[in-house]
Amino acid sequence: MKNSINFISKASVLAILLMIGACSKKNDVTSSDDTSTSTETSNGTSAISDTGITSGTAEGSSEKGENTDDLIENSTFSSTVAINFGTSTTITNPLSAAGVTITQNGNDITVTSSATGVEFLLSGTTTNGSIKIYSEKKFKTTLNGVNITNDDGPAINIQSGKRNFMVINANTTNSLTDGTSYATSTEDQKGTIFSEGQMVFTGTGTLNIKSNYKHGIVSDDYVRIISGNITVSSAASDGIHANDAIIIDGGTINLTASADGIQAEEGHIIINDGTINVTAVEDGITASYDGTDTSILPYVHINGGTITVKSTKGEGIESKSILTINKGTVVTNTYDDGLNAATAIYINGGLIYSNATNNDAMDSNGTFTITGGIVIAAGAGAPEAGIDCDAKTLKITGGLVVGIGGATSGPTASVTTVRALVMGSGSANNIVHIESADGTEALTFMAPKSFSTLLFASAKLKASTTYNIYTGGSVSNGTTFNGLYLTGTYNKGTKGSAFTTTSVVTQIGGSISRG
Repeated sequence: MKNSINFISKASVLAILLMIGACSKKNDVTSSDDTSTSTETSNGTSAISDTGITSGTAEGSSEKGENTDDLIENSTFSSTVAINFGTSTTITNPLSAAGVTITQNGNDITVTSSATGVEFLLSGTTTNGSIKIYSEKKFKTTLNGVNITNDDGPAINIQSGKRNFMVINANTTNSLTDGTSYATSTEDQKGTIFSEGQMVFTGTGTLNIKSNYKHGIVSDDYVRIISGNITVSSAASDGIHANDAIIIDGGTINLTASADGIQAEEGHIIINDGTINVTAVEDGITASYDGTDTSILPYVHINGGTITVKSTKGEGIESKSILTINKGTVVTNTYDDGLNAATAIYINGGLIYSNATNNDAMDSNGTFTITGGIVIAAGAGAPEAGIDCDAKTLKITGGLVVGIGGATSGPTASVTTVRALVMGSGSANNIVHIESADGTEALTFMAPKSFSTLLFASAKLKASTTYNIYTGGSVSNGTTFNGLYLTGTYNKGTKGSAFTTTSVVTQIGGSISRG
């Protein structure tokens, strides 16, 4: 039968999110007594439903990094200094006698300001120019259709530790490109847009960046993106790099990087909303601190947004301490781990998918807790796993979890409150369907790759209930999230094993990793 599949709409995602809101050394795992197989093919159908997915009490952090000083509406900029690049660059400086000095060397512009409430308005085009700003006070830099290429340094170089509001004006397209090498300087200059202080991006226009030397956007303090359409088309190193923190509240961000997509070197990353697409050679999003200063917590918190990460050699999203996902849609396709954390991973909601070709799909070196959401983890073959937490606690209290790979960590029965199944192998692009003896669907999933172990956990598995497993078949009128069918009609394939949920974790095959 020909499949009829409609991919999940934004409205469906919202409905699912509203509904749905580590591995111990000695797990309580009981094998089912009923593991009989059959070659029977049923001509029946089964209704697929996304109801019955419950949520437990959220764990981890809900921090959003709120700071009223980062809201431009809480600041006043009453004076405007205009710089219009061109064959003959024009400068309008009403504060020349009131604290703003501007020097010009060709199209290289240097501003020194001690004034309060200044906006620097940039427009025009230069193929060999730059702007450098020294300021004793916070200021506003407005990109108003400016195109700067600098052949020997950053396009915009902020040598100020004060907060800079980088406003991308509505209905404008702005382009910034640095040189392949930088002129020698005693000052830091680490990318196409560099700042010693905080940079806060706002506005609804478009900013295109190319980094030939190092990073695309870089701060020795923190970077916050509230809004804007920002593309780093290529970065010689990281797309966005900050020392202390990176916070994203909205906007559309597209990054292509030869190293990391987004990196906080000695701090944390918080994503509250926005659409983020990362293509990186190394890690997609990483809070990467490896030092000995215990006051630095390199965590990653995701509270919303739509995040897509592709990495050809590295990990998808990495935290050197805790990774918390509270909501949003997160999709990673990586060579190394899709999700990785040094001490704990918490997933409390959202639609989460990780596919790793050479390692675990989701890997915590400490505990792993899932309280809600839809979580799909597709790891590599043995000994790699879909979900791995090094024989520490895997706690599942809600959501729907599917993990495939060469092995899996087993849910810790003493703290897991939904039923789980560990079973054996399956083929790529072949449906696995689980339903109770009365025909109630629990799982309908088409794996993106072959696997030797499958983990399934959800409140859709009921206690003391017998389930049948079917393989093959097709789905009509279905909606799907990366192979997991959420609605539709399953047209039955081949009936195989059966099992009874006599304990929290039932194993009828596959491999549970003990660390």
